[in-house]
Formats: sequence, C-alpha cells, structure tokens
Amino acid sequence: MEPPKNIVKIAIQMMGAYPQLIDLNQSKPLSSVLKDVCDTWNINNSEHYALQYVDGHQEYITESNRMAIKNGSILRLATSPDREANSLCNGAQSQNLDVKSESLKQLSSLSRDVAFAQEFISRDGLCILSKILEEEKELGKVMAFTLRAISELMEHGFVSWETFSTTFIHKVVTFVNMNLMDAEITQLSLAILESAVQSDTKLGELVRREVTLDRLVSLLQVPNQEMQIKVMALVIALLQRVGDKEREEMLEYLWKRSMRQFIHKHIIHGWPTLGDEMSHYLYVLQCLSLGLLEPRMKNCMDPNDADQRQHLQTLRLTAFPNEGEEGGHMNSERRRSLCAKEFRKLGFHNSGSPWQDLCFAPPGLLALDNMVYFSTRWPSAYSRFVLENSSREDQHACPFARSSIHLSLILCEILRVGEPASETGQSFLTLFYAQDHCMQEFFCVCIQLLNKTWKEMRATQEDFDKVMNVVKEQISRTLAFAPSTLESFRARIFSLNYSEILKLRQAERVNQDEALSPPVMELRKNLKPELLNLIKQHRLHFLCEGTKFRKISSRRRQDKLWFCRLSPNHKVLHYGDLEDNIDNPPVEVLQDKIPVSNIKNVLTGKDCPHMKEKGSGKQNKDIVEKAFSICYDVDSCLNFIAATHYEFCLWMDGLNTLLGREMTSEYTQNDLEVLLNTELKLRLLDLENIPIPDHAPPIPPRPQNYDYCYKFTSTEA
Repeated sequence: MEPPKNIVKIAIQMMGAYPQLIDLNQSKPLSSVLKDVCDTWNINNSEHYALQYVDGHQEYITESNRMAIKNGSILRLATSPDREANSLCNGAQSQNLDVKSESLKQLSSLSRDVAFAQEFISRDGLCILSKILEEEKELGKVMAFTLRAISELMEHGFVSWETFSTTFIHKVVTFVNMNLMDAEITQLSLAILESAVQSDTKLGELVRREVTLDRLVSLLQVPNQEMQIKVMALVIALLQRVGDKEREEMLEYLWKRSMRQFIHKHIIHGWPTLGDEMSHYLYVLQCLSLGLLEPRMKNCMDPNDADQRQHLQTLRLTAFPNEGEEGGHMNSERRRSLCAKEFRKLGFHNSGSPWQDLCFAPPGLLALDNMVYFSTRWPSAYSRFVLENSSREDQHACPFARSSIHLSLILCEILRVGEPASETGQSFLTLFYAQDHCMQEFFCVCIQLLNKTWKEMRATQEDFDKVMNVVKEQISRTLAFAPSTLESFRARIFSLNYSEILKLRQAERVNQDEALSPPVMELRKNLKPELLNLIKQHRLHFLCEGTKFRKISSRRRQDKLWFCRLSPNHKVLHYGDLEDNIDNPPVEVLQDKIPVSNIKNVLTGKDCPHMKEKGSGKQNKDIVEKAFSICYDVDSCLNFIAATHYEFCLWMDGLNTLLGREMTSEYTQNDLEVLLNTELKLRLLDLENIPIPDHAPPIPPRPQNYDYCYKFTSTEA
C-alpha cells in the first residue's frame, strides 16, 4: 500500500471540461500522470501537454518542482513548454500586428517560468526579441511587452548579457534618453540597463557614456515612485562599477545637481513609506559616498607634502593670527620656538613636529581635513575653542588636536567609513541627506560638544579617555532617536549633557543593583517562566503576522518578493509569491503550505542548502548570517534570507518555539531583561525607600496552644 505522504489530492482543470479530482502519486513519473489525465478527457498525444498552476505566476509542473505540490492545489492542463515556446516564437515574428502583440503579451507573462524560459531561449528567442526591439518603430504595447519579456528571461541567468549587441543597448538607451509618454517603457529600459551594468563591465562602460547623469537626475524628479526606484537602481549600479576617482567625480556632479536635496525633501520626507527597495538604495548611496573618505582615513601625513604642511600652518595662523605676523620679524630659531609653542596650545603632543600626531591610521589625514574644515567653516567657534583652552593651565586644557584625532576615529566607527555596502542593508542616516559634507558637519557639532562636556566634567588630561567615552555615548544615544536634520541633532545632543548621562547611568546601575539582591533574584527566578511564555506568544504572533522575504540570486539583487506566515492555530506554515497588489496576503491566498508536524530541522548560515556556494566576502557574510532553511518531508527545504538581523532572530525564536526548543536569540535575552525589570519595578513600588534584607526574617516560635476561639459572653453585649 502506498504511503500517504506520497499521495497528494489535487484538482485539474481544462477549458470546456469538468475538472478532475485525482490522487497524485508523487513517486509515479510525471509523463504517466499526464497520460492518465489526457486519457480521462480522451486527448491524444499527452506529450504535447503539461500541468500548470492556475494561480500566481502559473508555473509549469516539472520533475524538479513537483514535490512542492500540496494538498488542495488547483492545476490545469496546458500546452507543454516546448510547444508553447515554439508557438510564441512564430507568433512574435508574425506580420499580423494583432497576432504579434498577443504573442508578446503572453510571452511577457510566461517568461517568469523557468521551464518555459529554457525552451524559448533554446530556440534563439532572445535573438528574435532583440531584432524586434531594434527594428520596431512604434513605442506602444508591442515594445513594452518585448522589453518585459527580455527582462524576465534574463532574470533566470541562463545566458550572459554579452550575447546582446551594442545596437540593442543603444536602442534601450534611446528609450531612456527620450521624453516618452509611456512611463512603463522607460522603467523597463532602466531595469534592463541596470542588469546589463551589473553583469558586464563592457556594457556598463557603454551605458555610462550614453546615459548622462543629467538625464538620470531629470528622471529622478518625475513624480512616479516606481520610476524613481528604477533610476536609483541604475545610479547605484553605475557608481558600483567604476573606480574611486570616477565615483568621486560622479557623486560630486550629482550633488551639484541638487540630487541630495531632492532625495531629502521629496523622497525621504515625500513618500508615505520608503519601502525596502528605496531604503536599500539610499543605504548603498550613503556607503559609497562615505567610502570616498577611506583613502584619507587610511593614509598618514607625509611631512614632505607641501599641501599637508600648509594645512597645519593654516590651523596655527587661524588660531593665532597676531603671533603669526610678529613671527615674520624673528630669526629662524625664535620662529620655530614660537611655532612649537602655538602648536602646543593647539593641543598637538609633538609640538615641534606636529605631523607625527597624524601618523596613525585610522583616522589618518581625515582628522586633519576635519580640523581644517572646522577652522574655515566655523572660524569664531574654532578660535574660541583654542583660545579658551590655551588660557587654562596645561593640566585642565582640552587639547584641540588630540581631541579632534580621537573624535574623527569615533565618527569613522559610528558612520562605518570604509565598510562595503551589504547586499540587503537598509539602515541609512536621514542626517546624511540633510546637508553636504556630512562627516565634516557632523564633526563640527561634535567637537563643540566635546569642549562643552570637558568643562562640565571639569576634566584634566588624565580624564581624556573618560571624556571621549562620554562623548561617544552622547553621540550614540542621540543618533538612536534618528534626527532628520543637523539642527535637530545639535539641539538634542547639546541637551544630553554630562549630568543627564550620569542620571541615565545611575538609573541603569540602580536597576542592576536591585536585581542582584537575593530576594529580588529569587523573585526574578519565579517570574522568568511566565515572561518567557509571554515572549513565546509574541514570537508566534510575529510568525502569524507574516513576513516578506526577498529572492536573491548569485548574479544580483532582485526585486521579487514572497511571503510566509503561520496559521492562527500554529499548525501550518503558508507561503507563496507576493503579488503586486497584495501587501499582506491572508493564508487563503498563499497556496503552498508546510505542516509544522512535518518540520524535521531548522538550518542556519552556511549549513543552509542555498548558502553552500557563498564566498567569504563581507557582503556574502552578511547574507549568510541572515539565512535559514526549514527542512521537511524527505530532502525538501524551504529557504529564507531575512531582510534584517531582527527578523532573522524572531523567526528563529518562533520556529524553535514551534519545535519545542529553547529560544536562543539575543533579542530573547533583551526582551526578557526589559520585561523582568519592568515587572520587578511594579512589584517593588510599595517598598520604595524600604531596605530589603538579604535574608528572610526568622520564623516566630510556635504558640503554646492553638486555641484561637474567642468566647463571647452575654455580659459583653
């Protein structure tokens, strides 16, 4: 008798016939299943037909994907992929415009399917489409269908973009450079060019020459969110395929064309929600821009470089202009002595050779750039900083140069200067797009804060590291509020003075001390199971809410999404491709499902089947760390790549809860600590200012008798 797990109950439809309800035997060859279905409807030549999903992308059923068929699936009998591909190849070359248009429309829809794409490409289908695009004069639906079909077929990665001629690329570039009324053609052309740039250096160079930055900025300003996403994708692709020098020139030109201001005003603050795609592109643009500072950060000062020496002299002369004029009448020995004295007042440790202070990388020359920018951008604040501290005793003076070098290093760490962009990262600073020269402007605010904090702490030279730790904490705590402008950042960070930092630390310390007393520890122990159960319910609720996951290929980042959610009874995982018009599909729409009872194991990282071939680069490492797979049935896995580390942790916690395992993520510990601390505070409110003994009070001795009955007499009435 056939094991039940090999039998799937499905329905099969065909136009003009009653549907068939069959028990699909998964161990039986698909050709035999098709023959049985065709025989029931008296259809000959079963090899000319194939099964296809009715819903979703109408994927063909093949031997490689048939195990994904679930109970209750609805299929239909359709023309086989090879015959359909042959028919559409002929239809696309028809002289009849209606036939040609209908064939291309159907082709643009079927091209998403892997089986069909293989058959169509094997018949030189891409050459046919390329010829249509090069020769077609009308820019109507025929052109839109052709572009979409090419885009979908190339997504499978069966052939290289090198197979297309330069004439083809030139024609697509023309669609981008023309002021078309049809936005769909422009968007599809942008997507094709982005793929070509990502995949081939030669084509990327061609696109960079033909598509001007002026044109891309103009298209970015079109009030169409989908158009803006495609433009940003192409801009990012072009920036990633050039060297540092060319990238710097391109970014400088884009900033001159007010691209940053437009993004800040009309995209970040203009869209209701940014979405994953745009958030990713803004994150990558920030990484690429800040990455231009990496050479300065990693290069030390060269004492033989005239420009660098001039920058040092500019710092000195800006702070002490009068002394500089008097030094012109002195001999060389007295002039060197005066310069050394002034560099010492500026806070250089090696006042005789100040360049030696800048021989550490990072922050390298970036610290010098920040100091020069501050002295020229805010000359009054710079002079006030230096003169105020030079009038103090050496022990109590805040050293400007030393502080600037350490502050520059802190900012490099916080802004992650030099780190490559993650393939799935989305966390960008709105502050970055609020003004030009983000790093330098950021430094100007923080160096003034550092001087203010130094005075509040009444610090000495021995307290230097302590002050820098406080400043770093002030910056980190302020950025946690995600200020949108430099002014809001300045206002918030200056309000977070040293006394506020002490209060926050004191509150955290008190909470920690309370938690360490034996009675409180025992109470925590008793509360922990209840609160852990609450966290488990939250994780299961998160899975029931569902999550969007992105399909990522080895070639490039794709914009296709799929959705997975847990059923309300916590017994079935439902998943499926995410349609364009459905943001949060219910379980009824998601056709594929996995019973929780069938889950055998959950794999993470490089143990996942879809992570076996990932390299050791930082970008791949970021993806591997957020990958997990659900193993079910026999050799079947559902593969995930979470968008964020937070989603990865919550899904792992939820799956471990479903499987009866312990939740091990860092967010579980954080949530547990927050809940425990909150619950403890509520329980201990009545005991405020009452010391809690370390040991329980002694139990009183037993009474001599247990006669607690009071004898009431009538005389007491």
